[in-house]
Amino acid sequence: MSDSAVVTQTNGGAPKISKISEAVIRIAGNSQDGIQAIGGFLARLAGRSEQEVMTFMTIPSTISGGPSIFQVRIGSGEVLSSGDEADVLLAFYQHSYEDHLNSLRKGGIVLYDSDHVEANPEWQKNYHHIGIPISSLTVEAIGGTAKDKGKNIYSLGLIAKMFDLNIPKLEKLVTERFTGKDQSIVKNALAAFHAGYAHSLGGVLETFKFVDSQSKAGQQVVMNGNEALGYGLIAAGVRFGAGYPITPWSDIMELLRRELPKYGGSFIQTEDEIAAISMAIGASYGGRVAVTGSSGPGISLKTEALGWAVMAEMPLVIVDVQRGGPSTGMPTSIEQSDLNIACFGGHGDAPRVVIAPADVEDCFYTAIEAVNIARKYSVPVFIITDQGIATRIEAFPEPNLEKVCQDIAPDFKPVADHKPYDLSKPDGITQHLPPGTRIGSGKYPIVTGLEHDELGHPTGSPKLHMQMMAKRRKKLQALGTTLPTPKVYGPPEGNILLVGWGSTQGPIKEAVDRSRAAGDSVSSLHIKHLNPLPPGLDNIFSGFNHVLVVEMNDEGLYGFGQLGSLLRSRYCDPKIRGITKTDGLTFKVKEILERAKANVAEGLRKM
Repeated sequence: MSDSAVVTQTNGGAPKISKISEAVIRIAGNSQDGIQAIGGFLARLAGRSEQEVMTFMTIPSTISGGPSIFQVRIGSGEVLSSGDEADVLLAFYQHSYEDHLNSLRKGGIVLYDSDHVEANPEWQKNYHHIGIPISSLTVEAIGGTAKDKGKNIYSLGLIAKMFDLNIPKLEKLVTERFTGKDQSIVKNALAAFHAGYAHSLGGVLETFKFVDSQSKAGQQVVMNGNEALGYGLIAAGVRFGAGYPITPWSDIMELLRRELPKYGGSFIQTEDEIAAISMAIGASYGGRVAVTGSSGPGISLKTEALGWAVMAEMPLVIVDVQRGGPSTGMPTSIEQSDLNIACFGGHGDAPRVVIAPADVEDCFYTAIEAVNIARKYSVPVFIITDQGIATRIEAFPEPNLEKVCQDIAPDFKPVADHKPYDLSKPDGITQHLPPGTRIGSGKYPIVTGLEHDELGHPTGSPKLHMQMMAKRRKKLQALGTTLPTPKVYGPPEGNILLVGWGSTQGPIKEAVDRSRAAGDSVSSLHIKHLNPLPPGLDNIFSGFNHVLVVEMNDEGLYGFGQLGSLLRSRYCDPKIRGITKTDGLTFKVKEILERAKANVAEGLRKM
């Protein structure tokens, strides 16, 4: 917990109350235990209490389930990562206790189900142990027929007691969670929660209370990255999507299937990935940008049709929620190994736009940006996220929906003449008219996957092929000149610059803060626009001795990672090196710092 905690002692020898600014709580059990529900309740309570929150979870990839964790970091100040070490570990089973005790800080609290966990006396020297028969007490609280199915809600009551949480808000969250269910289920859930809250914490030395939030952000929304991205697409005006289920993209698909009909739209689950992107391309040609999406294996299947969309210059949004690969890989683990396929996947020269949101809030606004780029430049746009952002819960200020929501309905206003592939435009930017638009000249264009002339008619002309290739390239170059140069976090010059993309932003920023507090010269840069790259990166890199690209993919044949290799090929700068990993877990702050120190030392030895 926060080192700046202020401790007060209650009267009568009761446990002392420590006022804290943040806490990291790790819940470990099996996927069937509803531990994600506990973490979700805590995260959403933080959001409704104007506190910062960030979560991290792991789930098994097998249908039969298995060991799982949910970690939530709640803070009254800025929270940039889900935390390196836990302050409290809630362990449901022996394996939960043994496998995760080392994630607990020394002196931390392990709250365990004594029905299933036998504490190790040696470990009790370093960690404060609280054993409670959670399973049997849950059965006692809500009846034998329920067995221990409500032990997660009972445990939520114990945590609420330990941290003096807002009970009315938690009761409301629990009730909302089971809305639509039989009233007996809501009644049992609340009974389990109150039983846990009423239970004595035994030998606990202290309880905790969060100080008031340092920044009153006003109304907040609490959601995960998949939800934010889905609602961002709706706000952007998307009214049609098509997809095929795959972890961890499926949540976006289900949200759009549920929500789009409310706005006059629809989402279609197709028979396969190829049909999904083809249907989305057809809808986009109809005059309104459509969306499709998947994860790595599905993106591979979409690449041929993606090439058609590039050739025909169709506006389209493709969502890639990355997971561990290759092949089926580690479908529930985090990785950033789809950058190459997003930028270059497919046959021939097929330029497309690639954008990577940095956090949950950014997912919402990136969806709107992607739709607008696709419309303006008539080009496929990848939104590339990862499992970390997809399932991570964060709180952020409620968007001004009246300001950001837009109508992108097609305009059928007649025109005198139209060439969808007009070569007279120096920047290559042209758009299609929605089918049905009257063209006064009577010359109506067609679309094809073959190379074509300005009206879309197939051609084998070498000259036209070169001109059209240049046209498709030039509009991305034109986009690149308009992109904002990312801002350096920390001083604009120094010894080390940590470069990241996607979900690594928070841990990298926290690593910078920790390094600078220790007197080290470290800054960071987060790149959102990956293809094309924004201008000015070379000027930023020139101000540092070491440029280390932090990303969750393999170092490759030459040791630089995927973004690292892209930056080295673009700027031919040998000081750009990689910090990569493929363990399926998010970067810890201390991990970044240790790897950066070792990388710099290795670089100096080679000089």
